[in-house]
Amino acid sequence: MKLKIAVAGLGRIGKIHFENLLQLNNVNLISVMDPNQEALNYAKEKGIENLHTNFNELVSHKELEAVVICTPTNTHADYIQIASKAGKQIFCEKPLDLKLERVKEIIEVVEQTKTKLMIGFNRRFDDEFKKLKTSIKSGNIGTPHIIKITSRDPSPPSIDYIKNSGGLFLDMTIHDFDMARFLVDKEIDEVYARGEALNDIEISKAGDIDTAVITMKYVDSTIAIIDNSRKAVYGYDQRIEVFGTQGMIQVDNLKVDNNTLFDKSGIKSSLPLNFFLERYQNAYKSEINNFVNSVIKNKPISVSAYDGMKSLQIALAAKKSLKENRPVKISEIN
Repeated sequence: MKLKIAVAGLGRIGKIHFENLLQLNNVNLISVMDPNQEALNYAKEKGIENLHTNFNELVSHKELEAVVICTPTNTHADYIQIASKAGKQIFCEKPLDLKLERVKEIIEVVEQTKTKLMIGFNRRFDDEFKKLKTSIKSGNIGTPHIIKITSRDPSPPSIDYIKNSGGLFLDMTIHDFDMARFLVDKEIDEVYARGEALNDIEISKAGDIDTAVITMKYVDSTIAIIDNSRKAVYGYDQRIEVFGTQGMIQVDNLKVDNNTLFDKSGIKSSLPLNFFLERYQNAYKSEINNFVNSVIKNKPISVSAYDGMKSLQIALAAKKSLKENRPVKISEIN
């Protein structure tokens, strides 16, 4: 069986999913939607004949079974509702929406229509992070006490992007919030965030920050620490450390190569990969393949709308904490 699928939105992430879907033997990519003619020309050159600028037209194809939504965040909720009511299975990039009330409405709709809805938290599908979780679950480090997540980008996005992103916590750190839940299968109880715009005054003028440290307490009092920066001059910095009663486990950065030179001038090694599309190239492939198989084999979705809602709650708690300069309980965000 080949799943008949469409992609809505051919930006950076949309093109990644588009290309990965073309490589799958159990998929028939039948249509694409994007308001930009250049993006449609790109799809046409790849052999896609059904090209649309309107989402309603895209999901009106009777033979279409599933849709991958990679459009701007402010369209996600509406497009999910339209696709769900049209009987299509859905993969949607994070976040579902910037408002918790709207996310709850989405969850209600997909439950009523019995639609599969998977959220794009690609880091869950990274091989190194999966090994880390397996090791934790196997009890290799005992009971986890401290989770440390470092996530730093090589350079900030454009100011126009930042203005429409929802801010650092909802755009960038939301991946880290998801990992904090995913790795230890525990819920967050309290969040305390500090942050500043230290790299670019224009980011501050846009109402956002580019540097942050977030301390979180889980419901069982386990502690997590996340540090973020929009600008790490040495590359894309993605590290995790989990400390427990019987040991510690770390995931270091992926590099261009693993060669390390020792000579009289010092020690030299490669810098981390410089772009998230390189760092998580295989994770994106695994992620979309997981969605396709979940639909074809009618298996439960790996990353649910509930997961999307919980990460959004944490992000909103972090925003509130930063604004009010105090720890914020997740129970305050409802």
